Amino acid sequence: MKKFYALFFVCSILCTTLCHAEVKSFLSEDEVPTAAKILPLPPKTTDASFYNDWMRYEWGKTIRNTERGKQAVEDAVHTLDYFYKIFSEPFGMTLSKENTPEIAALLEQVLATTYVCKDKAKSQFMRIRPFVQFNEPTPVAQDEERLRTNSSYPSGHTTMGWGIALVLAEINPERQDEILKRGFEYGESRVIVGFHYQSDVDHARILTSALINRLHANDEFMAQLSKAKEEFARKKAIDSEK
Repeated sequence: MKKFYALFFVCSILCTTLCHAEVKSFLSEDEVPTAAKILPLPPKTTDASFYNDWMRYEWGKTIRNTERGKQAVEDAVHTLDYFYKIFSEPFGMTLSKENTPEIAALLEQVLATTYVCKDKAKSQFMRIRPFVQFNEPTPVAQDEERLRTNSSYPSGHTTMGWGIALVLAEINPERQDEILKRGFEYGESRVIVGFHYQSDVDHARILTSALINRLHANDEFMAQLSKAKEEFARKKAIDSEK
């Protein structure tokens, strides 16, 4: 059974990677924000600011056996289908390729763009992840080997989740509080499961905000954003008549 789950996990990751590769990013690597020019260096273990990272790591471990901890484990998934699932309720509408094709098309490319941004950022920093630093297990054991040598700073999951949240909040500003709250939680989940320090997550949100701001200077993004907003307005009007 363990071998089956391991194989299933590997196949899921491979499928996600291949599907993602087929989606074009709105921006090239040269066009996305350069993290090294925007963000401070991650705290060293000897820095006073590392104390907060350590305390938050310890806090996260106390949350793992709660319902919030269960959510954090589920949030280890970063497929577009998962983002549809977790943001549909706060968005106030079912998000999917079938129900909201224009929004889905937008989110696909936004997600692909966050991949370019987070990969570029991680290549500029090589921070050890907390579960490696403290040599402790996480509640998402299947991800440990794959991420053991991957940079902790900034958080890639946060870049993806916060980017999706910012775009959805722009499409439906009336629900921005609910959308951004879920986007915030998605990043915090990485602290709870021990894959990221708090500063990894906090600074990823700053980088992602810069990325979304840059996207507003991209004609292709703005054209698709307009289609997504029009689609949302139409479906909202239809729903209100029911």
